[in-house]
Amino acid sequence: MTIKEYNTCVDLHSDGVYRFILKNIRDDDRAKDIVQDTFEKLWLKVSSIDYTTAKSYLYTAAYHTMIDAIRKEKVSSDIEAVEIFSHTPSKPFHDIKKVIDKALSRLNHIQRSVIMLRDYEGYSYDEIGDITGLNESQVKVYIYRARIAMREYIVSIDNVV
Repeated sequence: MTIKEYNTCVDLHSDGVYRFILKNIRDDDRAKDIVQDTFEKLWLKVSSIDYTTAKSYLYTAAYHTMIDAIRKEKVSSDIEAVEIFSHTPSKPFHDIKKVIDKALSRLNHIQRSVIMLRDYEGYSYDEIGDITGLNESQVKVYIYRARIAMREYIVSIDNVV
């Protein structure tokens, strides 16, 4: 990949990678750091990566960088999400975007990642498997379970009234 192709890649994909990471970790500063680290990794391997596969490489690297950042901080968001979900009363929502964002935030990071890659970014099951390191059937199961969890949250009358 040439420097011009790298710059084009930054222009084309930086917003998408940022949105993907931000939706998963919900922290603006951490998301920006992860995206910057991802593009640094691309820059370090610029000579060995083909321009046609750069987008896939970026999302894969961003996903793994995000997982590494989560592990470093030792955030047990899954346990906290379960406690919050079961012990706090629901607040009414009038904006569907807020309801969907809240439903997404209740998913664990793997489910949220595969839903974001599939429904927001439009990747195929096979491509999501390549990015996340899961096989195609695992991707389908995670997407199915995430959609069930989101549907259960969204159809609750307490959450949409």
